[in-house]
Amino acid sequence: MAKLPNGWCTITLLFLIICQNFVIVQPDDDITLRQTSISDGCLRFAGGSKGSSTFKVALFADLHFGENAWTDWGPQQDLNSVKVMSNVLDVESPDFVVYLGDVVTANNLPIHNASLYWNQATSPTRDRNIPWASLFGNHDDAPFEWPIDWFSSSGIPQILCPSTNASGGDKCSFKGPTRLELMKNEIRHNTLSYTGFGPQNLWPSVSNYVLTIVSSKSDYKSPVMLMYFLDSGGGSYPEVISTIQSEWFRNKSQELNPDSSIPEIVFWHIPSIAYKKVAKKAAARRTRCVGSMFQEAVAPQDAEMGMMKLLKERPSVKAIFVGHNHGLDWCCPYENMWLCYARHTGYGGYGTWARGARILEITDEPFSLKSWIRMENGTLHSEVLLST
Repeated sequence: MAKLPNGWCTITLLFLIICQNFVIVQPDDDITLRQTSISDGCLRFAGGSKGSSTFKVALFADLHFGENAWTDWGPQQDLNSVKVMSNVLDVESPDFVVYLGDVVTANNLPIHNASLYWNQATSPTRDRNIPWASLFGNHDDAPFEWPIDWFSSSGIPQILCPSTNASGGDKCSFKGPTRLELMKNEIRHNTLSYTGFGPQNLWPSVSNYVLTIVSSKSDYKSPVMLMYFLDSGGGSYPEVISTIQSEWFRNKSQELNPDSSIPEIVFWHIPSIAYKKVAKKAAARRTRCVGSMFQEAVAPQDAEMGMMKLLKERPSVKAIFVGHNHGLDWCCPYENMWLCYARHTGYGGYGTWARGARILEITDEPFSLKSWIRMENGTLHSEVLLST
């Protein structure tokens, strides 16, 4: 085999680091962590060789599929959620979708395979051949909670369980799939999924990975943006981004972006404590915010374990995007970045606020990051420029 020039080897190595940076660990079966929609593993802008190009991302937050499946109400809410996503996708035609946690409400699912509902939640995106990535919220692997009304009139739960025997006595425990099992199913059955598990030493935290957006006009040495995905816990373990996750981010960001020259954005589900501080300043009119601020109070993570300190020290971090609080869709400036909520997309979960989705628009030349809320009925509001 002919020997490749040293320069080509250097470029190839850099490409592998940037575009396949979360291919780190292989779980206990033959699933390979991958980004398969585009053969080299990078997300690319569409567009020609002249002028600026845009890359649009839709954020779907708090869908809560699978609630009250034993009633007429539950399945109808899932159909309503599909309609919201379909309307947004048809109006916006995004290049990519992020499922921002609480895709299902596992604590309300009397089945072992919650992936059936997870697959339904991703169907509008999949049906339109749009690639996506997901991360976990606090409900996705929460333990099943037996409804008290099941035990009222007849005293018999309204669900048929297998006969108790030596091997099947736990068939009505409804422990449901773990984070890892849910993600294995998504990756195994969807070539459009860019989701990654992340390093095994971060478990039980699972959805920790990085995606790279590359301009159609640039080479692999010049990514336009890095997108970090983090698991903020909840459900099967505390609602935190742990110290080891923070250390992983520090190492990974230094590896991929040592001089902070590439803009970065970050996604997780449960807001950090900084969101609560920002909301308090906004109430006192000491900061400039855009969007719905006071429909409910911020419900933050259980503790701050260093992640926000790292982000504040990186000038390349432009914005953080979270879900969790269904009545909030604001963006507020914080230090050198913006803290943003998505918009409650699903008809499952608490609250009667109108549904919609946050949209991100990234422009490559010159770089800019803009965002707005697209509602189910097609209206647009809360447009904000997050970076230039």
